[in-house]
Amino acid sequence: MFDQSSVIVGLEVGTSKICAIVGEVNDARALSIIGVGQCRSRGVRKGEIVDPALASEDIRNAVVEAEQMADVEVRSVYLGVSGGHLRGFNNRGVHPVVSADREITDEDVQDAIKNAKAINLPAENHVVHVIRQHFRVDGQDGIQNPVGMLGAKVDVDVHVVHGNFNRLQNPIRAVKSLQLEVEDIVFNGLASSLALLSSEQKELGALVIDIGGGTTEYVVCADGIIKHTGLLAVGGDHISNDLAYGLKVPLSLAEQLKIEHGSALVDDRVKGQTVTLANQHGLSERSINLEHLRRIMSLRVEEIFRLIVQEIGPTGLLDYLRAGVFLCGGGARIPQIQKLAEQIFGMPVSLGKTNSIGGLKSALDQPEFATTIGLVKFGSFQVSRRPGRGRLGGIKSKVSELLRAVKK
Repeated sequence: MFDQSSVIVGLEVGTSKICAIVGEVNDARALSIIGVGQCRSRGVRKGEIVDPALASEDIRNAVVEAEQMADVEVRSVYLGVSGGHLRGFNNRGVHPVVSADREITDEDVQDAIKNAKAINLPAENHVVHVIRQHFRVDGQDGIQNPVGMLGAKVDVDVHVVHGNFNRLQNPIRAVKSLQLEVEDIVFNGLASSLALLSSEQKELGALVIDIGGGTTEYVVCADGIIKHTGLLAVGGDHISNDLAYGLKVPLSLAEQLKIEHGSALVDDRVKGQTVTLANQHGLSERSINLEHLRRIMSLRVEEIFRLIVQEIGPTGLLDYLRAGVFLCGGGARIPQIQKLAEQIFGMPVSLGKTNSIGGLKSALDQPEFATTIGLVKFGSFQVSRRPGRGRLGGIKSKVSELLRAVKK
C-alpha cells in the first residue's frame, strides 16, 4: 500500500471516455504513474455533463478500476474541465510602488497580480486560471521576478481562463456525489500542454492541439509561458456524424468505418476502391466509396485546423512556433492527420509524447491519455509548492467558491 499523502489522482470526464490516473510522488519529488482506470462515457456531450446519473456511474467505475490497479483508496482528484463556455484572454495588472526607497517588495508583486485578477467579467462567470506571464518595471519588459528591483510602477501580464459558474459546478457535483473531494479544477488544454511539452519546447514556442470526442482544445506556449488558449466545440464525434450523414449509414457503423478505413487525406491509391457493408439492421448489402469516405473526414479535420489558424493568426503567434505543433487526444490517431496539419500550419507536426513521468508511462504513452496525465502532473506541481503539508490539507484556491456552492 502506498503512502496516501503522496498519491495524486487526475480525472478527465470526457465525451468519449472517463479516465482516472493515479500518480505517486516519491521522496525525490519524481512523479510516476501507478494506476489507471477508464470507462466509456455515456452522459457527456461536447465536454459537458448532460446526464448526471450516468456520468457519476461512469466516474465511479473508472475510479474503482484505478484504485484496484494502484492499490490505493482515492479520496480526492484534480478534475479536468472543458466545454464551449470556457474562454481565455490576456490581461495586465498595474501597481504603483509607494515605499520611500522605491524598492519593489513581494507585497507589491502580489498587489499587481491582485489587480490583474480584478477582471470585469459577467456575473455568471468564474475564473479558472490566472497564469502569470511576465512582469514590467517602469516600462522594462521581460522581467521574471521584480522583487528587489527599484521602480515606480510594476506591471504584470497574465493569461486568464474563465467559464460559466453553473456549468463548471456540474462535473464537481458529479464527483462530490461519490464522496470524493475536488482538489482543483484544470482546463483540459492546459493539462495536455503540461503532459507533452518540455521546458525547451515551451521556450522555443509550440502549439498543442487536443482533439477529443466532443471538443478540441488548443494552447500556445512561447518564451516559456502560455500565450493563448482556446476551445472548439468540435471533435471526433462530429467526424462520425458527418460520415453517418454523408454515407447514409447508422452512427455506430460510421464510427466503425472511421476507425477501420478513415484517413485525414485522400490519395490516388483509393480511387475506385469500395468497402462492402454486410447485411445488418435490416439494411441490404451495399458498398461505400472509400474516396468519398476519406474526403468527408478530410474536410472536417481541415476545418478544425483552419479554425485554429483563424483564431491564432491575428495574434502573430504562429510565427514564433519554432518547436512546431503537437497533436494529442483520440483524434490524433487518425491516419495522415500529421501530414494534413503540416500542410495547413506550414510547420513540423508531431504526435505528442508525455515526458518526465515514470511507472506505467510506456503503457499510457498514447495520445488519448495526455490530458489525464497532465492533470496528475499539475497536481504534483501543487504538492511541491506546499512543503510540509499533506495533499488533502491543501487550500483549494481556485475551486473554493465553486465548492461552497455545491451542496454536500
